[in-house]
Amino acid sequence: MDRFSFLNAAHTAFFADLYDQYLQNPDTVEPSWRSFFQGFDFANEFASPVEQLTAMASGNTTVTENAEKILKEFNVLKLIEGYRTRGHLFTKTNPVRERRIHSPNLAIENFGLSQADRNTVFDAAKMLNMKPSSLDEIIKHLENVYCSSIGVEYMYIRNPEIQDWIKNRLDINDNQPSFTADQKKNILGKLNEAVSFETFLHAKYVGQKRFSLEGCEAAIPALDALIVAAAEKGVEQFVMGMAHRGRLNVLANIFGKNSQNIFSEFDGKDYDDDMYFDGDVKYHLGLTSDRVTDSGKKIKLEFST
Repeated sequence: MDRFSFLNAAHTAFFADLYDQYLQNPDTVEPSWRSFFQGFDFANEFASPVEQLTAMASGNTTVTENAEKILKEFNVLKLIEGYRTRGHLFTKTNPVRERRIHSPNLAIENFGLSQADRNTVFDAAKMLNMKPSSLDEIIKHLENVYCSSIGVEYMYIRNPEIQDWIKNRLDINDNQPSFTADQKKNILGKLNEAVSFETFLHAKYVGQKRFSLEGCEAAIPALDALIVAAAEKGVEQFVMGMAHRGRLNVLANIFGKNSQNIFSEFDGKDYDDDMYFDGDVKYHLGLTSDRVTDSGKKIKLEFST
């Protein structure tokens, strides 16, 4: 039986109406149909997608012969979606041991593709801001972006504009940032500050509640870079609020709170009016400070209570 014979039973007007709906608002179309139409859009050598679908439903032999390639385009789209959704599960973030096995994995066979397709050029590469490329080139790009030493998980975000912004940013440099020597030194310096702060608290105040930042020290150089970049773009005020975990580290190494004051709070510093504070007051205090970047830009920092 012809593998596409099921289309002969479909009403061609249904395809046309559904495609019109897809053109007006893709999000209102069922996901599998949305992928279906996206695949047809890649097939530039054909007539309009509505005409393709109508011809296929009518048993057009020429279209049927090319349908295999179109279906392969769909499968490459599914592969791209697979990396975006699950790639973080296969990142190389642990230098000591291999990642535990997750199933299903991102093998191309799980997406209806085979080793014979590796040298085939697919238009689906345009979804990655690439020119039409071979499957091997597409996979190399996806591995660099989603399965290298930086994990990325963002497909849960419900705002499609934010999703698209992240996708485009990741595709610019294969998620492989290139830092200058000075930038690397600054990142290392802020990381050392974050680690040293936590190490001292752990050694000096054993057993005390401290909501450590350990395991997320990269937040310190990240926040520092964010504030500097904001100031360079003309932002005059930076307001931040956060939960207890890592709060003291951020106060000390981002907002410039005197470390001696933080340590004295661990030692039981008295306040003039205790009625306004509870037992872990140091985690509820805010701070206002001014920051001047290396280029002379000024920005006001406010840490919310």
